Amino acid sequence: MGILVVGSVAIDSVETPFGRGENVLGGSATYFATSASFFTDVNLVAVVGEDFPQEHIDFLRSRNIDLTGLSRESGKTFHWKGRYGYDLNEAQTLDTQLNVFQTFRPKIPAEYANTDYLILANIDPDLQLEVLSQVKTPKVTACDTMNFWISSKPEVLKKVISSVDFLIINEGEARQLTTETNLVKAARAIQAMGAKNLIIKRGEYGVLYFSGNSIFAAPAYPLESVFDPTGAGDTFAGGFMGYLANTGNLSEEGVRQAIVYGSVMASFTVEEFSLNRLRRLDYEQIEARYKSFKRLTHFDTL
Repeated sequence: MGILVVGSVAIDSVETPFGRGENVLGGSATYFATSASFFTDVNLVAVVGEDFPQEHIDFLRSRNIDLTGLSRESGKTFHWKGRYGYDLNEAQTLDTQLNVFQTFRPKIPAEYANTDYLILANIDPDLQLEVLSQVKTPKVTACDTMNFWISSKPEVLKKVISSVDFLIINEGEARQLTTETNLVKAARAIQAMGAKNLIIKRGEYGVLYFSGNSIFAAPAYPLESVFDPTGAGDTFAGGFMGYLANTGNLSEEGVRQAIVYGSVMASFTVEEFSLNRLRRLDYEQIEARYKSFKRLTHFDTL
């Protein structure tokens, strides 16, 4: 079963204490689609400008990502420039040029309308609602957001939250949305807004998953080398949704396994700038790290 992802495809310039990447491939939908493509077919809806390099189009196609919904418009591609300090959990935005993304109005191609799995990446919540209205009867829907939409369109965002099956946000956004400092209290407040399933990304500290009264915690995979955390959260979401679409297992156990696979995918992304590590990744490496992850978290009861 394939996935439809709607979000941004961008050009990034990123600086970390360990190097920099100038004018590299980025965007929430790009990271998500690439990660999910290791598990299932992916359909992408996004917009780029006339300056978007053909080599990036070729890369996405090499991952068997369907680009029927990727439009090329007159103007420049969305460009983000940011910097990370030694605290790699938070980026400092140096420049944002929305360019053609500013007028992006997602139009879902007819062949995508019957998709079973839909991820609404980080776009305007009004647009997220529009996309939901264009997809007929998806089996699983998920969305991401960011601090800008939380502060500027909280009521619309709450409509989105209550309309999807999974909300995937980071811990800072959870606290901002609820004004709660304690993440468990924040999660309960978000559930009260109508969130059916909530995944809170915590960067190097892992992931918390809330569903009803159930809580699941997964650590981040310990790495010796972390070069660029850009897109790690979107890569997580791609691995998570990709695994769900691949197995169709929506039980509590299936969702927990999907969370671990998402964490595995994110652990690869941060090892190099942009999507460079994912370009060289194969499924055997994913499975090997998943098994290592399982050993990392396993313990016996005496």
